Amino acid sequence: MNKFAFIVPVYRHGATLDQVVSSLLKYNCPVIIVDDGNEEKDKAFIRQAVEKYSCVVPVWRNKNGGKGRAVNDGVLKAQELGVTHVLQIDSDGQHDANRIEHFLELSEKNPEALICSYPEYDESAPASRLKARKVANTWVHIVTLSNEIKDCLIGFRVYPLEPYLKLLKGHAILDSHMGFDIDILVHLMWKGVPVVQSPVKVSYPKDGVSNFRVVRDNVHISLAYTRLCIGMMLRSPVLIFRAIKRGLKKNG
Repeated sequence: MNKFAFIVPVYRHGATLDQVVSSLLKYNCPVIIVDDGNEEKDKAFIRQAVEKYSCVVPVWRNKNGGKGRAVNDGVLKAQELGVTHVLQIDSDGQHDANRIEHFLELSEKNPEALICSYPEYDESAPASRLKARKVANTWVHIVTLSNEIKDCLIGFRVYPLEPYLKLLKGHAILDSHMGFDIDILVHLMWKGVPVVQSPVKVSYPKDGVSNFRVVRDNVHISLAYTRLCIGMMLRSPVLIFRAIKRGLKKNG
């Protein structure tokens, strides 16, 4: 039986944190909040959550290191707590928390799998984001030799801890910022971790705070894809074999 925890990385989204944590309380699981080097205003929101909710387990980072490092630190804390699976949800409140129960159920039925969401957007979604996601997804299809993944950028996922920790212990190079969600997904697929996908509604509040930095994060994503393309070539015999097997299974 799976033992779950939630990981909530926080950077500049302290104002929406209580709303997110409140939505997690009914599951009676640890809520690991990772302070990714926030300024005092947002640290105060995290402290309030620690004091208010007994399920909250804080992880304090001295300086901002990006989502990748924050989630990795959360995973290491989850290991200390003895959990087997973590659901990572962002602290900005954009993900529909009503889908959490469904994702936990999918993980119970598929304990070895990465339970990966794909977004259902409303009219608030910026057109530029939608176009960028199409490009990102195309590259993931290339480096995995598979068109399986519907979205590689969304962070609403349930990770099985064992293969994740093996990547960390094996010193896999994972992007520290906006390329992280792509990197960890591809590396787990390369390791043969099965992927189960399900939709989640995503909204963009007009007054929402975005941590996306056009130059910095596009550079990070580009470097991530460069590394992944090299990794794909090194693993091409295995990936081609898997692609052939999928084709035969589909056709026969």
